[in-house]
Amino acid sequence: MSKEAIHSDNAPAAIGTYSQAIRANNVVFLSGQIPLDPATMEVVDGGFEARARRVFDNLAAVAEAAGGDLDSIVKLTVFLTDLDNFATVNGVMEDYFQQPYPARAAVGVAALPKGVDVEADAIMMLERS
Repeated sequence: MSKEAIHSDNAPAAIGTYSQAIRANNVVFLSGQIPLDPATMEVVDGGFEARARRVFDNLAAVAEAAGGDLDSIVKLTVFLTDLDNFATVNGVMEDYFQQPYPARAAVGVAALPKGVDVEADAIMMLERS
């Protein structure tokens, strides 16, 4: 098995001991993205929808660096500190994903890094290389 770290300057730098993504053969495991602006490493301004959009923008940047895009994602996990935001996430996802949508889990959590209220990670499949 080959294992390659993926990095994009268009997504926030890792803030711990992890890679933005790891490609293992034709499977890419994208680490959790929170709503940080990659230029400033600060949480984006605006309400929950703006933060959710930044999360998907960050995932898209890492997916692109790995040779794919959001439509290559087969499994998505969304972490929310308030499950009342679930409907908003669904609406935002309609702007970022096309059918067939990825398999998904939405998990309510007590807290997330940097005090944010949304995070998402993903598994992406690429064409065999």
